[in-house]
Amino acid sequence: MSIRIVFIGAGRMASAIVRGLLEKEHYLPEEIACTCGDDPTGPELAEQTGIQYLSDITAALYQTEAVVLACKPQQFSAINKTLADAATGKLVLSILAGTPLSRLSEKFTAARNIVRTMPNTPGQIGAGVTAFAPLRELSEKDTTIVENTLSSLGNFHEVDETDLDAVTALSGSGPAYVFEFAAALREAGIHCGLDEGLADALAIDTLLGAAMLLAESENTPEELRDAVTSPGGTTAAALQVFEAADFRGLVDKALVAAKARSLELAKE
Repeated sequence: MSIRIVFIGAGRMASAIVRGLLEKEHYLPEEIACTCGDDPTGPELAEQTGIQYLSDITAALYQTEAVVLACKPQQFSAINKTLADAATGKLVLSILAGTPLSRLSEKFTAARNIVRTMPNTPGQIGAGVTAFAPLRELSEKDTTIVENTLSSLGNFHEVDETDLDAVTALSGSGPAYVFEFAAALREAGIHCGLDEGLADALAIDTLLGAAMLLAESENTPEELRDAVTSPGGTTAAALQVFEAADFRGLVDKALVAAKARSLELAKE
């Protein structure tokens, strides 16, 4: 049986995609191959999932239909011409942060199409969201490959490449903002007299429950917020502090800074 999809890189995100593809039975283990740098991630992923690990992936690239670039961005330059030429006529999907389609196409000059994606870390448990932008309009076959691959991480959206830096600032970096807010809630709870373990559990469950309610409700975030807020009540007192500190303005500045840095990285 021939190899149908190849992963250059076998870290957490690649592992999540591989497990999702196998779980949804889009591929058999023997139809997937991976390689990695000077680390044990490739052999470990192969042992855990039954896919093939190849120290030299070049021969496999000639027979595959799709290549997933999942190495570290700084390792991209190490992909040599022999390897890139072996991807002639293949679909190339990249999850490399800050690597634009123009740079990808300079390396993979003969790929049949190239897709740049921006996933986020909840994809490791299938609860992520990914935005993607193709170099050219996707064929029906390639659309299926892209959707099967990205659905392994969670939800996905096609966007213009010019939107990907803003996507990076919002959903790509967004989990870190939520984690920071969770830590702030925990510390504030401790400051209010709660035991650390209880404060931590309450913060996590509150964020999880609120996110699930938001996802399932037809109401806007503002409507759900107002439903919790009684005039002159405890929630109103807390929200007044957020408003006085220009909480939304702070979040806006944070995303602007993240977007600007994403644009800078694309030029480095």
